[in-house]
Amino acid sequence: MGTVNQTRARKLPRIVEVLPANPEQEPILANLLELYSHDFSEFHEIEIGADGRFGYSDLPLYWRDPNRHALLVRKNSKLAGFVLVRRISDISTNELIWDMAEFFVLRGYRHRGVGTTAAHQVWRRFPGLWQVRVMQSNRNAHHFWDRAIAAFTGQTIESAVVEKNGKLWHYFLFPSPAASKCAVSESASR
Repeated sequence: MGTVNQTRARKLPRIVEVLPANPEQEPILANLLELYSHDFSEFHEIEIGADGRFGYSDLPLYWRDPNRHALLVRKNSKLAGFVLVRRISDISTNELIWDMAEFFVLRGYRHRGVGTTAAHQVWRRFPGLWQVRVMQSNRNAHHFWDRAIAAFTGQTIESAVVEKNGKLWHYFLFPSPAASKCAVSESASR
C-alpha cells in the first residue's frame, strides 16, 4: 500500500504558487527571514542580536509602502519560501525599476525548480525593468540567477559588477514584458 501511495505522490503535479502576504502573515515572514539571514551570514557579515535573532527592520514597510510587496512561496500548498520586491529609482537613469530585495527558498525545496518557477511568476506579476543583485561571494546564488534569468528572457544576461560598501555585487538588469494575464501558479519543471 505504501508503494502505491508513493507512486501516486510522484505523479501528482507539483504546483508552485507565489501569493501576496497579508499583514497577519508578518510573523511567518519574520520567521523565514531568520532562516534566510542565517544562510546569508555565510556570505555577508551580519550579527545576531542579543535576543538570538537577526531581525529585519524593514519588514513592516512591506504593508505600508505601496512600492513594496511581500510574497509567500508555496509548493503543493506547503510553505516553501518568500520574496520581497520593491520599486526603486535606478541610480544611473532615474527610471523606476523593480528590485528583487530578498528571495528565499527553503533548502528542502532547492534544486527542484521551485525557485526558478517562483522567480518567473514574480517577474510576470510585475512587468517592467528588473534588477537582481547578488554578492560575488555567493556563487551558488549567482549561478541560480544566471540560469533563471536566461530561462525567463531566452538569452544570457551579463551581470555588471559593482562595488558597494567594500563588497562586490553582480547586478543583472533585464526587462519583463507586460503579460496579458498574470499566472499565479504553474507546474514546476523538473
